[in-house]
Amino acid sequence: MSQDNDRKSPADRLRALLGKGEVLPMPGCFDAISASLVGEAGFPLAFMSGFCVSAARLGLPDTGMISYAEMLDQGRNLCQAARVPVIGDGDTGYGNAINVKRTVRGYAAAGFAAIMIEDQVTPKRCGHTQGKAVVERDEAFTRIQAAVDARDEGADILILARTDARYEHGLDEALARASRYHDMGADLLLVEAPQGEAELVRVCEELPGHKVINLIAGGNTPILPYDELGDIGYSIVNYSVTMLSVAIRAMREALGEMAERKHPYHRLLDFAELRNIVGFDSYAEEEARYSGNP
Repeated sequence: MSQDNDRKSPADRLRALLGKGEVLPMPGCFDAISASLVGEAGFPLAFMSGFCVSAARLGLPDTGMISYAEMLDQGRNLCQAARVPVIGDGDTGYGNAINVKRTVRGYAAAGFAAIMIEDQVTPKRCGHTQGKAVVERDEAFTRIQAAVDARDEGADILILARTDARYEHGLDEALARASRYHDMGADLLLVEAPQGEAELVRVCEELPGHKVINLIAGGNTPILPYDELGDIGYSIVNYSVTMLSVAIRAMREALGEMAERKHPYHRLLDFAELRNIVGFDSYAEEEARYSGNP
């Protein structure tokens, strides 16, 4: 990463990425180590998923159980560890319009490049689960207006406006809401859980600006290659829960072997590599620099 890029804010770095006009794959992360691995693997940006943070931090589902303070604390550590811009899941903004503005400012101060605000009722739930409901249009528009106002009043962050209206009211309503969000000043749009490739295409044909698509294996949206989604017109492809899913599977398999009185040596990283990943090598270099024994 260049020094010039280091001096840019996370929001400016994200704006520069979007300005290139290329589709951006975005893995979801949930803690500092998963965020650092996204950058190490060469991805251009990461997403702090509320689904994943709620699961990893609390062991609870993404049904509004986790608080603003807990998400902010997790996000601060995560953004510090990431080598790339991070988009943060801001759920419904954690209250009324004034709370939304506070949430946007807090996420900007924590180091996020963008914040996602959605139009679900409170408590919200994962966008690819049953039982979702959205607030009325006026309340949804007020949320996004508050988020945009917080940005325009000085919060250095992009606004990702998400609608979940497709589930309950159909794609036409979702597109109408998203179009209004763009007119209000949202930087990115996400129509959650379109069903079928034809709906994926409609989202890009009928909405202006930068579009984000959220892909969850086993969810409502077909999993297409991200370059194909780029050809359709999406700017960012969000793989929000993939890393959590593979991590849980790996841990379960390792625990299963240990329960059978085996040790999963074949699954382990070399201990030297593990130490390097979590930062022991760089720590030792810094320690030597200040010890007088380079």
